[in-house]
Amino acid sequence: MSMASLGVSGIFMVGCCVAAQIARLASRRLVTREGIVPILVNEAIAAAELCACCFELIIVADNFGVAAYAVCLFVLTVWWGKVWGDASACPYTHMEDVLEGRTSFKEMALCTWAELMGGCCVYRIVQVFWWLEFAETHKGRAFESCSADLQVSPYLGAVIEGVATLLCRLASKTLSDKEPKFASYIDSFIGTSLVVAVYAFNYALLAAFNFSGGYFNPVLATALKWGCRGHTNYEHIIVYWIGACVGAVLSVPIYKLPIVRRFLLGEDKPKQA
Repeated sequence: MSMASLGVSGIFMVGCCVAAQIARLASRRLVTREGIVPILVNEAIAAAELCACCFELIIVADNFGVAAYAVCLFVLTVWWGKVWGDASACPYTHMEDVLEGRTSFKEMALCTWAELMGGCCVYRIVQVFWWLEFAETHKGRAFESCSADLQVSPYLGAVIEGVATLLCRLASKTLSDKEPKFASYIDSFIGTSLVVAVYAFNYALLAAFNFSGGYFNPVLATALKWGCRGHTNYEHIIVYWIGACVGAVLSVPIYKLPIVRRFLLGEDKPKQA
């Protein structure tokens, strides 16, 4: 594929990030800063930005390989870490907050709904862009039937998503507590490495089988793969919602275990919550 096509994909992702940032600035002027409404708006914008860029990242991965995919994902993750603020575009972070007593179940449910709306609705914008076929890599993609990444037992897929999410959340919590220099870059690198590792392994064994796809985010997985042929909606929920959310929720008590904190933080005794 030509570099011009990669450039089109890059321009589209940059455009999505710029549009999302403009939307954030506009919401700060138009929406009251108090209450839950600005939180929901920020979550919806972040989820839309995430999913729009990841739709295009699929194009990059399919046509330009894992290396190009990894570089783009890392740069995007660093950017999101700097501009999203308190937004996460991921429902299990709110579940963790419920367990930690930082938010309510109602707020968690509303944030999840806002993320789903932002992530799923943005596909129509992506579809129109693909339909215009500015790049040869977009030909036929606008109305192409999607295929599920899951080719194994949904329970095995759930374990893979859960374990990877658990590791990612433990790494994020450790960096948050230790606050090393360039923490955001390290966190982005860890998250990118986990995703790319699963993707690369899937790619290498494509003739035999795939695993889960390595989404580690229920909203992202639903926006990209809900209704695709290859798995039922029930299996999708088991793998990408239950698997990832259980992994994230387990990270809360596991991170508080003395042996884990000694390993990750070098502490003799766990800090009080």
